[in-house]
Amino acid sequence: MIYLDYVSTTPLNSEVNRMYQSLLNDYFANADSLYSLGIQTSRLMEQSRYHVSKLLNVLPQELIFTSGASESNSTAIKGCAFQYQKRGKHIITSVIEHSSVYNTCLQLKDVFGFDVDFISVDSQGRIDLKELESKIRKDTILISIMYVSNEVGTIQPIEEVRKLIQKINPQIKLHVDMVQALGKIPVDLSIVDYASFSAHKIYGLKGSGLLYKKENASLVPLINGGQQENHMRGGTSNTATHTMFAKTLRLALENAKEKYDHVMKLNQYVRQQLQKEDDIVINTPVSHSSPYILNFSCVGYKPEVLLHALEEKGCYVSTKSTCSSHKNDVSHTLAAMHLSDDIASSAIRISFSHLTTQQEVEEFLYHLHHILKTIKKTR
Repeated sequence: MIYLDYVSTTPLNSEVNRMYQSLLNDYFANADSLYSLGIQTSRLMEQSRYHVSKLLNVLPQELIFTSGASESNSTAIKGCAFQYQKRGKHIITSVIEHSSVYNTCLQLKDVFGFDVDFISVDSQGRIDLKELESKIRKDTILISIMYVSNEVGTIQPIEEVRKLIQKINPQIKLHVDMVQALGKIPVDLSIVDYASFSAHKIYGLKGSGLLYKKENASLVPLINGGQQENHMRGGTSNTATHTMFAKTLRLALENAKEKYDHVMKLNQYVRQQLQKEDDIVINTPVSHSSPYILNFSCVGYKPEVLLHALEEKGCYVSTKSTCSSHKNDVSHTLAAMHLSDDIASSAIRISFSHLTTQQEVEEFLYHLHHILKTIKKTR
């Protein structure tokens, strides 16, 4: 099997798996129980929160365990909107956000009466900073921008966004979806107010996420209940899953430079080989992008046909963001990048890992080359 869809999800780290099974068996008690087993279970979860805070250089009380990045995104955006709506009801995001951000903003607009501006991007997938500056208003309360595009890998200028906020309206809160950055490129939480993370993108458990909330930023909780997560997320704690986040993150950050360099070499090699194919256009920009993601179009071919043809050869790739994979329309990210319809409608996304080998990418390229020669183009 040649797996090239690590952006969608990653295999579970064997060390994480073994420890998780042990926790499920030995520390199953409710973390809010007052007897010793409950106290021990709670202590393990809080130790995880502490270790994660050290790895991210933040305070333990600034971390909220969630069920995943989609919940983290929704909680940050809605929670901030409801908290600061007396100050204003204007929100800014981009046209290429993950569906959990984009649709949350649409709901705030359509159901709750907020005013939302969607900032455009250029042909490289980078947000238009001049447009962003022109859209910031006195009643703007939140800007939400993804750090690394999950479709094309473009890295957004988050530092510049923060500078604009400081220059025009320092009261604006900044939320950043950092899912595709964690464990791959450095993240600096000192410049954001809220940030979202997911464990299953870094070889951890599905159903495991994290929301960073700066201590001086507030949120209206979306799940009301008890005292869990400092009263920010009611419900019995998923202690074994939350406890595993620390080990997952530590393992993901180990030898990060070596992993990055390995992936960069693979990315550059695949780029060079794809450029030799007559019908292929590479959509991921060369600069200001993550080497872990490479998006390209096989112009004139249906991407679903190529996907299944590659699958028959044991190669697993993607055609677009997994959260939108069952829709038949063109990727909204590629459309927003002003690509022609024939390019935007024929995109394939591959994503690499430190686990990916040179032999695997060579086999993938071999199969892709021959599939393009044998499958007819669509008219």
